[in-house]
Amino acid sequence: MQKKLLAWYDKNGRHSLPWRNTKDIYHIYLSEIMLQQTQVNRVMEEYYPQFLAKFPTLTALASASQDDVLAAWSGLGYYSRARNLHKTAQTIEPKLPQSEKELLALPGIGRYTASAICSFGYSQAVPVVDTNIARVLKRYYALIQPKDATVWEKAQELLNTKLPRSHNLALMDLGSMICLPKNPKCKECPFEEKCLGKDEPELYTQTKKTVYESLELFYGICIKENKVALHYSTEKMYKGMLVLPRVEPLEENFIGSFKHSYTKYRITVNLYRAEDFLEDIVWVALDKLEEAPISSLIKKAQKHFKN
Repeated sequence: MQKKLLAWYDKNGRHSLPWRNTKDIYHIYLSEIMLQQTQVNRVMEEYYPQFLAKFPTLTALASASQDDVLAAWSGLGYYSRARNLHKTAQTIEPKLPQSEKELLALPGIGRYTASAICSFGYSQAVPVVDTNIARVLKRYYALIQPKDATVWEKAQELLNTKLPRSHNLALMDLGSMICLPKNPKCKECPFEEKCLGKDEPELYTQTKKTVYESLELFYGICIKENKVALHYSTEKMYKGMLVLPRVEPLEENFIGSFKHSYTKYRITVNLYRAEDFLEDIVWVALDKLEEAPISSLIKKAQKHFKN
């Protein structure tokens, strides 16, 4: 099955992904952090190259300000990733450690990311389990709602210890391209012959339904001399980012509203003309906003600034 998997990967794998064509451990690490909650194409086309252009090395990242790092991350979401990336760079530059244990001690690095760095960056014979690989393993071994530890044990059992990097990348691509959550392409799968879950594939991908939380926010817009009033957030959602200041919602000052999603939240954002603020503010030139650490929420609000 290992040989069939690698034969499939040689022919069909995503070999052109830039982080698969480098031995620079920092580049590989960056890609893994970006890919944690973001689609591959978006990372590859929008964020990965631009971020590396600004911070080409771990040393350059460590020397940068948090504002500059968050600005480069702006729009990518889950901003704790950027803060942890920056903190880690300052902790361990000029090079990442090579053991899972040492990697796990760093901020923002969990078991998957540590194993991915060891496998993809250092070619160590360790299993890797992300969402896609877990789905393949659950179906292949017919595991119904198994504990995470069981899935990792099966990953170790199936691991090709002679070619661990290619093996793990192949499993990842198999889950992403063939062993899909719905309507998997079983006839194209190299594991079809021995897959224990192929007859009822969706039985092994049952997950708890995500419960979303509604949230309503009231922000003020004040623009003077082509500068907008913003506030450095101390709240978990956008900690360290520049956000619009909160205001008391007065109907006569209402500008407009829009919908926004963030992790488990479904947010209604209400915007008001404002002069008085509940928080300390800083003034940012409108033509410098793209260089500031703002979120996609603020980018959505920009179309209302002209009002």
